[in-house]
Amino acid sequence: MNTRVVRDGSRPVGQVDGQKSPRYAGLTTFARLPRREDVPDFDVAVVGIPFDAGVTFRPGARFGPSSIREASRLLRPYNPALDSMPFADAQVVDAGDIDCNPFDIVEALGEIEAGLAELMSGGRPVLSLGGDHTVALPALRAVHAQHGPVALVHFDAHLDTWDTYFGAPYTHGTPFRRASEEGLIRKDRSAHVGIRGSLYDPADLADDEELGFTIVHCRDFDRIGVDGILGRVLDRVGDAPVYISIDIDVLDPAFAPGTGTPEAGGMTSRELLAVLRGFRHHTIVGADIVEVSPAYDHAAITAVAAANLAYELITIMSAQRRE
Repeated sequence: MNTRVVRDGSRPVGQVDGQKSPRYAGLTTFARLPRREDVPDFDVAVVGIPFDAGVTFRPGARFGPSSIREASRLLRPYNPALDSMPFADAQVVDAGDIDCNPFDIVEALGEIEAGLAELMSGGRPVLSLGGDHTVALPALRAVHAQHGPVALVHFDAHLDTWDTYFGAPYTHGTPFRRASEEGLIRKDRSAHVGIRGSLYDPADLADDEELGFTIVHCRDFDRIGVDGILGRVLDRVGDAPVYISIDIDVLDPAFAPGTGTPEAGGMTSRELLAVLRGFRHHTIVGADIVEVSPAYDHAAITAVAAANLAYELITIMSAQRRE
């Protein structure tokens, strides 16, 4: 296997060795990777966005990044499902958290966009750990500045294309309406996956279609299975660069109880991991995992799921950066 050589000629700095330092010891960076300031340069960054001022039900996702990092201590260097060594393929770093205003949503969106734009300079992929789903909008703005409109694959129980809540245009239920209106996404290449549960009105579905989305309902997993779902999504995406946004509530509450708006009848962890692995030959230009709210978690079930989803995304991103 080729080993990525970063820009100063050195080889990537990987994880703290779990056979020399117990995995429960030391700094809690994602997967025990180096901090950004510990290496001269990087290829892929993981960054926390501890923001949840856009929630409409249970709060607490501001604590999601720290809980995901804690659960990620269990991750090891080799990913057998993708036959890859992600932390040797590229220099992956934990870039810490983006500081953002917890009281002013518009100001926070600007701060998040600026922080991500700096990390994404040169087209580097970034995985954001939320935080609530509001943070996907500034992430897509930053991606658009680098790549233009991208295909959005959105894993969620909910559409998140509503117009407002109580007159507020920026909440965790509105980011993809705003993204479509701003021209950040490819309307012919974007999809929701895992949608289920109640809606406000039948018009919600018609509005969503007009905004450029196709919907893969969660109930379709029973009918066509993981391979059928993946085929539909990849056909939709085509060869466009992809941004992947994962609301952890796309998983059934049995697999992700620690979230703000749980819905019965969701995906299993195994199903979602399998679908993500299907993107191994596609260019993932950015991603987020959001809505992990540890106050409602049990035995870190939700955080462990999120950490493993992050691992699959990083594995694909790192392979893309390998020389």
